[in-house]
Amino acid sequence: MSRDAAALALQVQLASFAGPSLPPAWADLLAEGLGGICLFGSNLTGSLADAAALVGEIRAARPDALVAADEEGGDVTRLHAWEASPVLGAGVLGAVDSVSLTRRVGAAVGRELAAVGIDLDLGPVADVNSDPDNPVIGTRSFGSDPALVARHVAAWVAGLQSTGVAACVKHFPGHGDTDQDSHLTLPVVGASIDVLRARELVPFAAAVDAGAAAVMTSHLMVPSVDPALPATLSAPVLALLRDELGYDGAVVSDALDMAGASAARGIPEAAVLALAAGCDLLCTGPDKDAGLVRQIQTAIVAAVDSGRLPLSRLTTAAARATLLHQGVGKGGARCEEWSLEVSEMVAAARRACVVEGPLPDLTGARVVSVETEANIAVGPGRWGLVADLTVGGGDPLPTGSLVVQVRDAHRRAEVTAAIAAHPGPLVVVEWGWPGPGPGGSGRRTRGSARAAMGSRRSRR
Repeated sequence: MSRDAAALALQVQLASFAGPSLPPAWADLLAEGLGGICLFGSNLTGSLADAAALVGEIRAARPDALVAADEEGGDVTRLHAWEASPVLGAGVLGAVDSVSLTRRVGAAVGRELAAVGIDLDLGPVADVNSDPDNPVIGTRSFGSDPALVARHVAAWVAGLQSTGVAACVKHFPGHGDTDQDSHLTLPVVGASIDVLRARELVPFAAAVDAGAAAVMTSHLMVPSVDPALPATLSAPVLALLRDELGYDGAVVSDALDMAGASAARGIPEAAVLALAAGCDLLCTGPDKDAGLVRQIQTAIVAAVDSGRLPLSRLTTAAARATLLHQGVGKGGARCEEWSLEVSEMVAAARRACVVEGPLPDLTGARVVSVETEANIAVGPGRWGLVADLTVGGGDPLPTGSLVVQVRDAHRRAEVTAAIAAHPGPLVVVEWGWPGPGPGGSGRRTRGSARAAMGSRRSRR
């Protein structure tokens, strides 16, 4: 194994272990030069003090290790995985369309991450959610209008990076125009290159202009650019970022354990192809064994030795990944000026709520949660209002006056059927991406209404 290549092959990995403490084998990898650790929900099961202690363990093994986490606000949180994010999600922020508020939310997230020692945030989401049936983006997006998404991505990046925490804008070139989840399969974006430039690329261009420290790729096919390989593994797709948008920062792969990247080839081979295409830092996904780091390292070195992966490409990737360790500079007093009050977020959440139809008399109404599985990016956790009763997605609703809270009901025929069968009075509260009609059913009965909240930001 080439010594130089072996060392570099560790530096370009952003790996993840299982559990709330650092295993000895992982401490050894860090001491040897593993680039960094991405923390997921299984690592952050306690308090913020526990999170800070875990980061301390990582830094004790390697002081300059990069520590990352997904902290988008709203639906996707790791620091508050079993509670709820304390800040508004992108869907609400886009609906309110206050750039100042979005910037201050980004700063609030950054202050909390910095307080526990996390220095790379895998956010914000820059996807334009143009397909309402999107199962994995939805309210994680600021909206369906490219210009709106662009200005809020830039604001969130500015707020976050004012705290010294680096932003990783995702998922290039855009995961919004899909109706499949790349965790589970390989989605296809069938848009022409002209549509991509006018829609998907607009927020990423804004992120580049805002100085985003990193950009994350997506595991999806874009046949108009590359009909052979998914974006993470595609040099032509990543050339849009480098050459057209002029981006020279670190490119981070989305988790390589996702089906869109590795189902057909395995994680080590996906890692080699991602590096060859232009990725600089390889995120491998949660709860992995230390042996996977070695497998990826071996595959990278073998690719260098065989000539499949130029050593110069690996060297460049490691250099860009190392720059992320150095942070983006502290905002100091400027960050303090971007304070955020809870009352502002409550007022914004109210502004983001759209009521359709007449509100019935809800005296004595029960709150019913329709339990549906969240996508993998969101993960388990509490959501919505405190319910009197929870029913399964295929169960009939109880009789009587109800407030029914749902998530993306328009994508689930069994949920819309149950809503349509209820005689009322009924109010449907949609906590996901709004679809047509009450709860997405397209049917409105007497004494029924639908409230589209836009994001599960209060409790999850």
